[in-house]
Amino acid sequence: MLNCLSHQRRSLHYGWVIVAVGALVLFSCLGLARYAYTMLLPAMQAGLQLPYDRMGLIGTANFSGYLVAVVLSPWLIRRFRPRAVISAGLLLIAFCMAGISQSHSFLPVALLYGVTGLGGGLANIPLMALVPCWFRSRTRGRAAGLIIGGNGLAIICAGYLIPLLNRTYGTDGWRMAWLLLAAMTLLTALIAALLLRNTPAEMGLEPLGTVKDDRAAEPPVPHEHRGDGMLLFRLGLLYLAFGATFMVFGTFIVTSMVRESGLSEAQAGHYWSWVGFFSVFSGVGFGTLSDRIGRKQGLILVFLVQSTAYLLAGLQLGTLGLVVAIVLYGSAVFAIPAIMAAAVGDYLGTARAAASFATITIFFAVGQTIGPAVAGLLAGLYGSFSPAYLCSAGITLSAALFALFLPAPQKRDPA
Repeated sequence: MLNCLSHQRRSLHYGWVIVAVGALVLFSCLGLARYAYTMLLPAMQAGLQLPYDRMGLIGTANFSGYLVAVVLSPWLIRRFRPRAVISAGLLLIAFCMAGISQSHSFLPVALLYGVTGLGGGLANIPLMALVPCWFRSRTRGRAAGLIIGGNGLAIICAGYLIPLLNRTYGTDGWRMAWLLLAAMTLLTALIAALLLRNTPAEMGLEPLGTVKDDRAAEPPVPHEHRGDGMLLFRLGLLYLAFGATFMVFGTFIVTSMVRESGLSEAQAGHYWSWVGFFSVFSGVGFGTLSDRIGRKQGLILVFLVQSTAYLLAGLQLGTLGLVVAIVLYGSAVFAIPAIMAAAVGDYLGTARAAASFATITIFFAVGQTIGPAVAGLLAGLYGSFSPAYLCSAGITLSAALFALFLPAPQKRDPA
């Protein structure tokens, strides 16, 4: 009996604990801290009496903070290790969200939300860099996808919780929401500090999976190979295209539904929760698929799905077109990060995965900083977000074509 229990305990690799805690980290650092802003935006805009361009700039402040985190993360990871950086990032988010709940004008909200973006990057980037450390090639896409599913759970939560708080507390509903989200993030910070581990070696373990499953023999130390710089640049451009487009839809679609399509906040929240539901499966679904068909083919497929979603939203085909766009967007929204987290390990090796992921995330952060700001300006100019959605469709379609020319991962000799 005791031997049986001991075997069951050993059969659960600690990598799956990393996945579970990682999903909770993303639930907080991106799901609550970033995607809940989409639901909070209409009430915040009314409460603070801010125009579209100012609300777009608040979103841009968040992404600018994330960009700073991308630059700082490689040094911080080396100096303090991922677990400490992730926990500190979550604490920073919690304090800033509490501060937003007490703010009454554009400038303090923008500043605090910018620092929230900094905390989001400090939590997210080290976390995703853990995936190649804890999982071998054939399981990386699935593991990254499961972690990213935490974002979808947060979107579902925000889609129902925030309208409820707005109905309960009226004009102060968005303030109560930020305060509650801060408390949830603080709890996550404590859990991450207790349960995350930096490497399998800390637990006396090997990465999950067998060596023969790896598509490449991964070097134990960083080792440059010819063409790695250009490959990293190409992956970065694809990540930039994703960053510049997905948050345009993700930031403004609820506002579009309320202001342009005439839906109630409760209806818009219901549809936004659909994004959360389908997005739970987007990362793990496409991540697992990319484990089977390859990272290049996975990227092409995801970009085509996203192009269709943005095109439907931009053409303003009525409620049915909007619903289909939401389903497609949710089904693919978190697939690119899952595939990219796996791809850097496949292409560049485990030892260089953290630095490589941080590098391509710079491109992503630049894209997501520019995208919502430009979308807000276009909406102010044309009185609609439709042009921004159509531009997003063109960018992601171009990205799908560009991904066709990615090479297959090459086998590497140990350094």
